[in-house]
Amino acid sequence: MDVDGVLTDGGIYYGARGEELKKFNVHDGYGALKLRRAGISLGVITGRVSPMVERRATELGFEEMHQNLENKLEAYESILAKHGLQDHEVAYIGDDDPDIPVLKRVGFSAAPANAMRSVKNVVDYVCKAPGGAGVMREVAELLLKSRT
Repeated sequence: MDVDGVLTDGGIYYGARGEELKKFNVHDGYGALKLRRAGISLGVITGRVSPMVERRATELGFEEMHQNLENKLEAYESILAKHGLQDHEVAYIGDDDPDIPVLKRVGFSAAPANAMRSVKNVVDYVCKAPGGAGVMREVAELLLKSRT
């Protein structure tokens, strides 16, 4: 999944000393735990670099962490190769134009309620939640329900 606009509200906050801050939703954290317990691996592909993203991804047990990427498709293809996956075995959540090439390839694609219209037009599912408000948890529940 993407990070800014999906796991966060897409805002960039700066502290008094110039440090960048991000807000993550605890519901997504529990969604990550449920997915991992079900044997589903998690990862992020993001165009920005942020120590907070690395920290959160580590806390949630993400196996893949790809930052500072303009071409998200390259990272996606390396993940497929590394894990021996095919497109139909992957789900992806994105909110903006750089996510579209990956969203068009995966077996299940989703976007937050406040994603760009160009993204909403190509995904399989538009979440009820906006970015940063439990999008991953909403998608996690859908994926887990589809397995039963």
